[in-house]
Amino acid sequence: MRLYALCAVIFFVATTNAASLFQKPEIEQKVRYDNYKVFKIKYETAMQRQKLLDLTKIYQSFRLWHEDSSECYLMVTPNALPLFEETLKISNASAEILISNVQDLIDQENEADTRASDKFGWTRYNSLAEIDAWLDEILAVYPVVTEGFVIGKSYEGRDIRGIKISYKSGNPGVFIESNIHAREWITSATATWLINELLSSSDDLVRDLAESHDWYIVPVLNVDGFVYTHEKDRLWRKTRQPSNISQCIGVDPNRNYDSHWMENGGASSDPCNEAYAGPYAFSEPETKALSDFVASIKDKLNIMIAFHSYSQLLLSPYGHTKDEVPENYDDLMQVAKAYSDTVKDLPYGTVYRYGSSAGILYPASGTTSDWAYNEQDVKISYTIEFRDTGNFGWPPG
Repeated sequence: MRLYALCAVIFFVATTNAASLFQKPEIEQKVRYDNYKVFKIKYETAMQRQKLLDLTKIYQSFRLWHEDSSECYLMVTPNALPLFEETLKISNASAEILISNVQDLIDQENEADTRASDKFGWTRYNSLAEIDAWLDEILAVYPVVTEGFVIGKSYEGRDIRGIKISYKSGNPGVFIESNIHAREWITSATATWLINELLSSSDDLVRDLAESHDWYIVPVLNVDGFVYTHEKDRLWRKTRQPSNISQCIGVDPNRNYDSHWMENGGASSDPCNEAYAGPYAFSEPETKALSDFVASIKDKLNIMIAFHSYSQLLLSPYGHTKDEVPENYDDLMQVAKAYSDTVKDLPYGTVYRYGSSAGILYPASGTTSDWAYNEQDVKISYTIEFRDTGNFGWPPG
């Protein structure tokens, strides 16, 4: 029951070739998305799905925001609209406009952040420097039950910081990885909110959760990418390490773990693709640092949770295949159902779907959750995809 409650508490916060635009190593000004549109396309045939996915593989002007076996959300650059419309016509598919101008949402987010208080809080998104300063304050205010740690350094030399919260030695451990994808700002906001609640809440349920587990929380894993989204490109996803074989920068860190890496089409070998798995597993210093740290404490961990956005999903292993499920799959689904039911009963009435990652979405190999489950024997391992289901996406999160 504590795990069910844990899930509820976590939720409650809660250009035809545009490669030069999306991937260019040096950008003097912020990337803008004026008149970029996001479409929702429901698949009626396998051929429709394949033709649309082919667009994203061939042209950088088409970027997937969400995709599963029944539908996709596709961002299209203004100059690629004729090709998109022709593809819809050829494949006899139809599309619904979800977002008519992506830049409008980014501007709204920026305006909201400008109006919010300068004090650290959860009415606006915070920068990495602000999160680090806040962690220092938390460590100073709660020195007896908190301990700061650094799991390693990023490609650009930034510390990857975390915090341990422990009220009693020997408690079962919960590890939370957050902001592995740079643009998913709601995840680090949720992680810092959770830290604050575990330390300051007077609610009996929260106090029980806080004091009956040891918490290891890394608010921002992909620190370089996170800074880049604040300073240059709001929709950047990957790390910032250059490629030796392409002008395109970065790796999808959630395809870079050494667990069924690059299997079953669950990642891309194209450095310009947003799901690029890297030249080899753990090529990124960020994923290698996290893996080394988790391996050093794995005997203390019972639970591993990776925060993501968006889609309103609770996903268990496996990501690399839908033909197999974990041996404790029934138990994982029992917890997932309790989570979904609890969240639905909250005031917002938000509906979360649940299942295995490959079963409910698509193959995704080399992920944090699969690696923790398969390689570190952390048998309660989930990915949470926070709100919403596509009307807003990442901005304003």
